[in-house]
Amino acid sequence: MIAINFNNTINFMRLKVPALILSGILVIASLGLMATKGMNWGLDFTGGTVIEVGYQRDADLSAVRSVLADAGFPDAVVQYFGSSREVLIRIGPRDDIEQVTLGEQVLRLLGEADPGTVDMRRIEYVGPSVGAELKEQGGLATLAALICILIYVAFRFEWRFALGAVAALAHDVIITLGLFSLLGLEFDLTVLAAVLAVIGYSLNDTIVVCDRIREGFRRIRESEPVEVVNESLTGTMSRTIITSLTTILVLLVLFFKGGELIHGFATALLFGVVIGTYSSVYIASSMSLLLGISREDLMPPPVEKEGENTEPLL
Repeated sequence: MIAINFNNTINFMRLKVPALILSGILVIASLGLMATKGMNWGLDFTGGTVIEVGYQRDADLSAVRSVLADAGFPDAVVQYFGSSREVLIRIGPRDDIEQVTLGEQVLRLLGEADPGTVDMRRIEYVGPSVGAELKEQGGLATLAALICILIYVAFRFEWRFALGAVAALAHDVIITLGLFSLLGLEFDLTVLAAVLAVIGYSLNDTIVVCDRIREGFRRIRESEPVEVVNESLTGTMSRTIITSLTTILVLLVLFFKGGELIHGFATALLFGVVIGTYSSVYIASSMSLLLGISREDLMPPPVEKEGENTEPLL
């Protein structure tokens, strides 16, 4: 029998009830924010016009915003695209201006403000119907991912782990969306990709935790389920810290140096990595305990030896 010194084990589950209460409050608050304040949908979902212009020297974004605001486009999103000489302009759908002439009007305004230095690179128009379809398909993609994860974990481990894993992933997605709603950050296709990446990251961490807990139940025979879970979580802590820190370091570089185009992407992933690590410990594991996970649920079925006669002798 393997002797385990529980004095060196971190008692994570001591905080499982306060953690579940806190998570419940955050989830309810996030849902309330999305229902009342709503999301700041990007042009990918609402429709609009994307215009890319090139300058012969470094562009002054504040001057470009001022020109567009004075011309009746105060909501235009202006940012660098690739370099300080490439500028991307996003303008929401307009009923009073035909989209085919909008690009020409913007180029004329910028050319008058800075003659001879501006040229059109590309112009794209996203219709409202396309944006609505992208929003619907994005939601369905997230839902399909959660259902597939539920089925996989149920077959791979146990149904209690599956419910805990899906609850943790739904928890991560809802709170991340709540953060974007609270801060009014733009939610576009890159942020949707980040949310799906958060699901993958959190799932990977949850699978590692579930696997360690299952092995712990099989190795440690004379311990309570709470002690086994605490020992298993302690064993994964070094791996979790190293993985999370290295990921966060890369995301910090993207957040501060990546530019406006991927700022939302980096924000969602930074928050998602932190909340995903938390949920793997205090949502997935805690729910498995509350659902009554035990050693008997995780032991492999007995293998009948070949040729063994299991019929009773007469």
